[in-house]
Amino acid sequence: MHFDLADLRLFIHIAESPSLTQGARRAHLSPAAASARIKALENQLDSRLLYRDSRGVELTPAGQKLLQHARLIMRQVDYLKSEFTEYGADSAGHIRIFANTTAVTEFLPEVLAGFLAQRPGVTVDLQERLSRDIVRGVLDGSTDMGIIAGPVQAEGLQVLHFSTDRLLLAVPVGHPLAGQAQVTLRQTLAYQHIGLHEGSTLLTFLRDQVEKLGGQLSLRIQVSSFEAVCRMIEAGVGIGIIPESAARRHSRTMQLALVTLDESWAVRERSILVRELDALPGSVRALIATLAPDSV
Repeated sequence: MHFDLADLRLFIHIAESPSLTQGARRAHLSPAAASARIKALENQLDSRLLYRDSRGVELTPAGQKLLQHARLIMRQVDYLKSEFTEYGADSAGHIRIFANTTAVTEFLPEVLAGFLAQRPGVTVDLQERLSRDIVRGVLDGSTDMGIIAGPVQAEGLQVLHFSTDRLLLAVPVGHPLAGQAQVTLRQTLAYQHIGLHEGSTLLTFLRDQVEKLGGQLSLRIQVSSFEAVCRMIEAGVGIGIIPESAARRHSRTMQLALVTLDESWAVRERSILVRELDALPGSVRALIATLAPDSV
């Protein structure tokens, strides 16, 4: 059985697009040409890969299976290309990262700035994803590495611990909870919270914890960054649960009171997820070494 890499890349484009037409456009093909190539791929595999209707395309079970393998194959092809460039093994290539909210907004920008400044041949695609999507992305090959916080259930992946952070409560100075040595999540539910945007890892995590308590998280406003959360808290709009690293940094320039959360889940281990560290291209291993020197 012979697979054309161009056909596999076309299939990935279509699978990740809402329609065959848009997938074909990404592959620089006409819809008719793309349709013919997908039909030929289906004939070769003797399996239907796509359901087609007026609303677009949807993967069949066979299509889902092919997508997983196609992503892995194309990722390995990209790895091979990156290893044979004029820049050297770790100075060129494209790195895709799925990461949680704290990583995307807090520490990765600074790490990547230094890393990329030293490697002009490297490009990075950084995407904020939920924890389950980070694990799935590393497993199916749609990302090179994942960065996650908290317990990880990821059979088949390598988990590389690299730091520890904790969640705490930030409140305005003079707030009734400001004088407490520590508080539980249940105690905070009596007050309105400042939350991150929908789809953020932290908001999803907190909602899960509140649901386990049988309570309700009252959100007064949702914003896009920890800095905005802290500014709202400083102004007395509400209270918020945020990572200690962000809270300490912003408390140096804002009037905030920080209170320890008396919850076992408040202490979170940060980890890098990969399928197989030794099989990654040099540029990805170099970035992992920057984040977690003891892991490589």
